[in-house]
Amino acid sequence: MKAALLTAHGGTEMLRYGEAPDPVAGAGEVVVDIHAASVNGADPKVRRGNGRYKLDKFPHILGRDFSGVVSALGAGVTDFKVGDAVFGVTDQGIEGAYAEKIAIKAAIVAKKPASMSHAEAAALGLVSLTALTAIEDTAHLKAGETILIQGGAGGVAGFAVQLAKHIGATVIATASAGNHAYVRGLGADKVIDYNKEDFTKIGPICDVVFDTVGGGVAAGSYQVLKPGGRFVWISPAPEGFRPRADVKTLKPDVKRDRAHLERMLALVAAGAVKPPTIVRYKLADAAAAHRVSEARHLQGKLVFEVR
Repeated sequence: MKAALLTAHGGTEMLRYGEAPDPVAGAGEVVVDIHAASVNGADPKVRRGNGRYKLDKFPHILGRDFSGVVSALGAGVTDFKVGDAVFGVTDQGIEGAYAEKIAIKAAIVAKKPASMSHAEAAALGLVSLTALTAIEDTAHLKAGETILIQGGAGGVAGFAVQLAKHIGATVIATASAGNHAYVRGLGADKVIDYNKEDFTKIGPICDVVFDTVGGGVAAGSYQVLKPGGRFVWISPAPEGFRPRADVKTLKPDVKRDRAHLERMLALVAAGAVKPPTIVRYKLADAAAAHRVSEARHLQGKLVFEVR
């Protein structure tokens, strides 16, 4: 099969388009012929070998979420058949979606509805798992509460804006000026230009902050939380960072399962959330996609059209 191969840690020049062995379905697994795969914020970190993302074996195939068609069944798989359109997210610590095929546990894959394109399903996979786990399972956001979502134009944050609005919360988001209309279109009640405005000036009015940005943003986020508020984070805080004792600091445990993927499908079907803006690339152009991802000004998601 063809794949985007990471040949060593480093810059985008370490991504090469080439051949890799076809995967084989083990017991309880399916092989999926991938039609679309998305780029996530962690992918460039893995490529560079930052911190916990350091690899010890190359070539390596990046990529966590995908959509495609089942082409082979492993022993014991009865809930899918060859030809089923499916989508999913690889287990934690496992990658391999920047390729024409992937073997994955059938239990963590869901059927893709005909109303959703492969690109949309791939774009929604990991972002929906992350946002649902953060907003519903971890923050337990309720109607009438106020939430600040950092980096509102990104894939995870954009889904979170829509989900929070659907729940009935007042939604404040940060975004660059060029993304304000996009984030308002997702449902944000107020959008703050982080390049020109100090978001902490809104004061301690928030019940929840969802931080998808990390770094110095985390410290400021505590300033806008009410006593007893919840700070939910998916990006690392700076070294030496000290959280507030009167605020819950929570990191979502984003598990891969079919139930959360089907929850996302129900929300889309109900019109509560919509697929993000998608910028499409060919798999052979993985290096160019990574350069855009690292610039961190993208609306929505980067998606590889594999087939």
